Amino acid sequence: MMVALVLYAYAQGRRSSRGIERACVEDVPHRVIAANQVPDHCTIARFRQRHEAALGALFSEVLGLCAEAGLAQVGVIAVDGTKVHANASRDATRDYDQIAKEILAEADAIDREEDEQLGDARGYELPPQLQTSQGRRGWLRDAKRRLDEKRATEARPISRSRPDRLRESKRRLEDELAAERRANAAYESYRARGVMKDGRRFGRPPDPYEPPATPTGKVNLTDPDSQLVKATRGWIQGYNAQAITNEQQIVIAAEVTIDSPDFGHLEPMIDAARTELEKAGVTDIPHVVVADAGYWHQPQMENIVNRGVQVLVPPDAGKRKGSRPGWGGGAYAFMRRVLATEAGRELYRQRQA
Repeated sequence: MMVALVLYAYAQGRRSSRGIERACVEDVPHRVIAANQVPDHCTIARFRQRHEAALGALFSEVLGLCAEAGLAQVGVIAVDGTKVHANASRDATRDYDQIAKEILAEADAIDREEDEQLGDARGYELPPQLQTSQGRRGWLRDAKRRLDEKRATEARPISRSRPDRLRESKRRLEDELAAERRANAAYESYRARGVMKDGRRFGRPPDPYEPPATPTGKVNLTDPDSQLVKATRGWIQGYNAQAITNEQQIVIAAEVTIDSPDFGHLEPMIDAARTELEKAGVTDIPHVVVADAGYWHQPQMENIVNRGVQVLVPPDAGKRKGSRPGWGGGAYAFMRRVLATEAGRELYRQRQA
């Protein structure tokens, strides 16, 4: 009953546990599902937290039912993102100094995890995914991505205790600074001893850079996973939810990120879609993927094309008059020519629907 109640409520856009409790009194469909019982909102919230992984696994099973009904065709698929508000206020966001002051003000215990180090120090010996020449910013970005992935695998319910959330928020900011320091040291070691992909040694040392002494980021005390993301009407505390759908408007895959732009999420979403299709027993692979200009990421697009999937992503945003400065010739010009053909326009026209 609880599974049916939660899924139905979410399908109706009702996310609040208190709202679901109220609907079990006021709304006929919810009363039918709950057999005229009224589960307390705390019961609903604990059920979701306790069975989060199992509820998420239902997604693949639903997709399997869609496949049996002939609704999981993947000739043309579209990917897009939408900003989703977190169940948290922007006012709950603190920087490192504010968090430290609150911890002292509340006479809490010294952070037990302050000296905890993430991972094993490896010196100049780098994992394969870091052996690139993408520059310092790329190395720092990869380190942040790996830290986010580690947090996702170790995700725990957010504590109801504010002191616990303060310590967790402080630890997260320290983890991010530690990851930045390790990535910077690894990058400089690579530049000092490594070689480029073509075998040539680097001509000059990298520009000097010293990570800050204390974390410079911010974290939300109510929902530490959320971030400030740029939405249509300004910045919100929330997430960037990614979804891939097919021509029957069935959601094939969905992921949640904390990045404001959609840049960099095209290939991961295609990978997620193929994984979900395999779980659902669908052996077909997508023929065409369409996305808006925010997804233009040429290396990822080339990787997808090499797998036999055509990619239609315009290099120019719809609101821009003319082409982007410096985005001429090569792949940019080729994509503009493709999208200017009748077949290209017809395929891309399906994206918004």
